[in-house]
Parts: sequence; structure tokens; C-alpha cells
Amino acid sequence: MNEQELKKMLEDTGALLSGHFLLSSGLHSDKYVQCAKLLQYPHLAQIAGTKLAEKIKNSGFQLPEIVASPAIGGIVIGQEVARSLGVKHIFVEKDNTGKPCLRRGFYVNKGEHFVIVEDVVTTGKSTGEVFSLLKSLGAEPTMVVSIIDRSGDNELPFKAPFISLLKLELNTYSLQDCPLCKNKIPLEKPGSRKQI
Repeated sequence: MNEQELKKMLEDTGALLSGHFLLSSGLHSDKYVQCAKLLQYPHLAQIAGTKLAEKIKNSGFQLPEIVASPAIGGIVIGQEVARSLGVKHIFVEKDNTGKPCLRRGFYVNKGEHFVIVEDVVTTGKSTGEVFSLLKSLGAEPTMVVSIIDRSGDNELPFKAPFISLLKLELNTYSLQDCPLCKNKIPLEKPGSRKQI
């Protein structure tokens, strides 16, 4: 699967949307990638997970003992990558105060190597939360992988190699500079993260 094939899969499944969207980062965009629309098809999730696992295996970096993902967007693709690598998969969620944590009996051992798997990285906020939490518990980061990299010029809040299946250059705007707001185009919030 090359980038054009993945882009076509995103379009065919309705995962690449056009409109006026509020991103979990607080930024606005005229495009939104809803990877859940792609990942709802298990055979497509398996293809994407296998391709990401191949990139990890061929990266030259330490292979992980753990695949970790932020809840909720990274869970399905993280599971597929872990399955393809033959390692365990855990996910990070929020406690009732909004602080990232491991729940459900998940744990990491000191010195274990982990790869973070995401569906889409824009500002890297969710990824950075997983990265910081697992490092604070003594695990060692190897790399970050995602289906889509739409980070553009954003400085990402993690220090690890980052690989994706597809890099998308999509417009993002602050609330103050958003031409879609100025044109009174209705704002949608399709993501899973609560706005603060």
C-alpha cells in the first residue's frame, strides 16, 4: 500500500472530510481525518497495522516489547500493530481529573521498550501524554508511528523518531485567524477529546 492507495482508502471510506472542524488541539481546519471511518473495516485496519509494523521492523531502531496508544483514537490501530509485531498492546486513558494514566491492570516494566501508535498526529498532544507517562514509569521510548502525519510545522512534544504512512498538509487556523469562522461556516467537532 503506497500513499496514493492509502489516500484513496481514506476517501472511499469517508475518513477524509471537508467542512469547518474544531480539532482536539483547539485549532480550526477545513479538512478533518476521521480514521475511525477507515478502521471500522477490520481488513483495512489489518492492512494499515501490518504496514506500520513493517515500518517499525525496517526502521533499524530497537523493536518494542510494548505498543502503547492514546485512548481512544489509537486503540484499534495500536492493537493491529501489536498483533503484527507479536507484542502486547496497552492504552493510556484519563482519570476523573483528566490526568493521563494506565488503568485496567495495564503496566510497564522499567527498561521495557515501547512504540507509540496513533491514528493521526497533529499537535502531538495525546502522543506526548503517552510518551511522558510511560517514560515516568521507567519504560524506554523507541519511536512514534501513525497512519497520518498532519503535524506540518508544529513542534511535537516528544523526542523520538516519528514515521507515518501518509503525510497530509492540511490547513489549520487559530480561532482569531480562521477564515471559516469569518465566513460563518458552521463549526463541527468530530474528535473524541473534550475541549478545555
